[in-house]
Amino acid sequence: MIAFLYRRVTDAAGLGAPWYLRRRARHGKEDPSRLRERFGHAAIPRPGGKLIWLHAASVGESLSLLPVIERIRERLPDTTILMTTGTLTSARLLAERLPPGVVHQFVPIDYRPAVRRFMNHWRPDLALIVESELWPNLLDEAEARAVPIILVNGRLSARSFRRWRAWPTLSRRIFGKFVLVLAQDQLQASRFEALGAGKVEPTGDLKAAMAPLPADPEKLARLKTAIAARPVWLAASTHPGEEEMVIATHQALEPDFPGLLTLLALRHPKRAETVVTEIRNAGLRCRRYSEAVLPDADTQIYVIDTMGELGVFYRLAPIVLVAGSLAAKSPVGGHNPLEAAALGKAILHGPDTVNSAAMTQALDDCGAARRVDGVEELTLAVGELLRHPERAEAMGAAGMDLAAAQRSIIDRVMGALDPWLGRL
Repeated sequence: MIAFLYRRVTDAAGLGAPWYLRRRARHGKEDPSRLRERFGHAAIPRPGGKLIWLHAASVGESLSLLPVIERIRERLPDTTILMTTGTLTSARLLAERLPPGVVHQFVPIDYRPAVRRFMNHWRPDLALIVESELWPNLLDEAEARAVPIILVNGRLSARSFRRWRAWPTLSRRIFGKFVLVLAQDQLQASRFEALGAGKVEPTGDLKAAMAPLPADPEKLARLKTAIAARPVWLAASTHPGEEEMVIATHQALEPDFPGLLTLLALRHPKRAETVVTEIRNAGLRCRRYSEAVLPDADTQIYVIDTMGELGVFYRLAPIVLVAGSLAAKSPVGGHNPLEAAALGKAILHGPDTVNSAAMTQALDDCGAARRVDGVEELTLAVGELLRHPERAEAMGAAGMDLAAAQRSIIDRVMGALDPWLGRL
């Protein structure tokens, strides 16, 4: 009954989708030149031979698939890989990161005509869905075509798990479609089993298996020269409410650390004007990275308002606040701390780390990361680590060791996928 109602609701909603997506495009949330892909119209012909379809929601999930793509290409060099995502940001980043020959398309909206058009064109032989991208019509159409569907890096928050458990018939119907679920840990595996998934294996968090973020060497060298020996720290992927804390921390620390430079990397670069206004209203001087200007001697806060370049800025700062974990205005769940750990940074994070709870706890336990609750603790922690760089170095070394140990996860994931890849 619920499935019937969902189909009817999405059938009706699909009629208004063109207007809605055009509106999103006007606000910079969709690519107007590629809106047809959202209705299942492919931009290119389907290559001949076997095709594996991988789908991820947005940036972090997409990047976690890059090592999987690399291994699949080694195993099946003649098989086409189709990668779909749902956000403009992820599409732009993947345009730079995907290997040659991997096809990117926007995922169709979960409207049956759009989904059928997509499936009829691409005809995948295997589907790998990342984390918790569960679109019922998309899964139904894949199942109807006998496409094996595997959930990779499966994760459900406690809140999502409770919601699914409230609808046991629907949850069994959805999770029963997966021929295999590769869960991030044993807790996640037990959640998927409780919701009706058949074969479930805890293989680890793929985000922990990612190689260190890349960095353009020329940009890195120019920034290092501009910063020179100034004390510096980074607030990475900040959200509304967190910038205020970062500004306050800088103001409190600068008297003790002359020349202090705060690197402020926004999670959503479109907020740059608002954040710059906040900084200037606080009486601080700032520059924007997107304007192709380096921080000069007068720059107190350097605003990073581009995507895909955190690898450069992680390499510039010994201390990193992994943000999204202190956001007071709306819960975010924190961002991936392994990106900083892999590059040997002392990690600070707030209390909200549900998106990477197990990994954050592991980093805390080994001394690579430290929790800070609010602006006062953030100020104390950054000040201590700037004052005692050997402590920051020790935290960074512990994080690098843990990150290196996690890279075996990709072997476990590929081992679990091997029987299905072998059928191709």
